[in-house]
Amino acid sequence: MSAGITITGGNFEQEVLRSPIPVLIDFWASWCGPCKMISPFIDQLAGEYEGRVKIGKVNVDEENGLAERHGIASIPALVLYKDGVIVDQRNGAAPKRDIEAMFKSIA
Repeated sequence: MSAGITITGGNFEQEVLRSPIPVLIDFWASWCGPCKMISPFIDQLAGEYEGRVKIGKVNVDEENGLAERHGIASIPALVLYKDGVIVDQRNGAAPKRDIEAMFKSIA
């Protein structure tokens, strides 16, 4: 099952802004307990929606610039892009169904 792709400053424009399908970005860190809680849901959704929604992960410790650019003050944070524009954003741990609800209607 896919675990999503790693989003970096170097591939952000190509993988997110130019993506022909919606992109859900999970801003996370290895030390974040709530991030670890939702990680299995993110991985499951990446597999279930493969080809319809791109799931990307941004490690905020490694990609601080991307986190700052998105105004990420707490993690986990989920940001949904469609056609290069942010269409939804949520902070904190959430059940799988709530994460899926962010993009289900546009996938």
